[in-house]
Amino acid sequence: MSRLVLATRNAHKVGELRAILGEHLPGVEVVGVDAFDADPERAVGDVVESGVTFAENALLKARAVAAGTGLPAVADDSGICVDVLGGAPGIFSARWCGRHGDDAENMRLLLAQLADVPAQHRGARFACAAALVLPDGSEHVELGELRGVLAAAPSGGGGFGYDPVLVPDAERGPGGRGRSCAELSAGEKNAISHRGRAFRALAPVVVQALG
Repeated sequence: MSRLVLATRNAHKVGELRAILGEHLPGVEVVGVDAFDADPERAVGDVVESGVTFAENALLKARAVAAGTGLPAVADDSGICVDVLGGAPGIFSARWCGRHGDDAENMRLLLAQLADVPAQHRGARFACAAALVLPDGSEHVELGELRGVLAAAPSGGGGFGYDPVLVPDAERGPGGRGRSCAELSAGEKNAISHRGRAFRALAPVVVQALG
């Protein structure tokens, strides 16, 4: 069985990416980098995300994993981009509050910064860059986004990151229920998400590379 390594230890993200890629990659084992933690020759350390775009950071992570494991690697870098903040937090989304990965505090700070912004100006989008890097150095990047508006308060217990505060445009139009991304089922979210769109676009390239 071919093996594809996801450049993450985030269990939520590994599960989500397996669900997105699985239907396109029959016969391919999709694992996170934690599968190699017990193997000192193939273990992968944390990568400094020093890029200034989502694509640059995704490539940095995928390159490190491909080099460390000797296997094809995919990585994503993603975040929330708020219109009235000029696209911020952007690449700083995971550490907007000053600490990496504190989802609750990141959301609290972002909503506090927009507390006086009326609903019609709370447009935002989730953005994702998905990168594939092969051991021979070949690289490919695809982009995806999901537009919506920022809610006044978090809602929903699903998803991760900023999912509880973004209401997708599809939930706001006729027939929409006004749900946040965290209130969607996994299938509903993957069908429209920035990550789903980026990785579905990348899947044919992965299939060709592993074929």
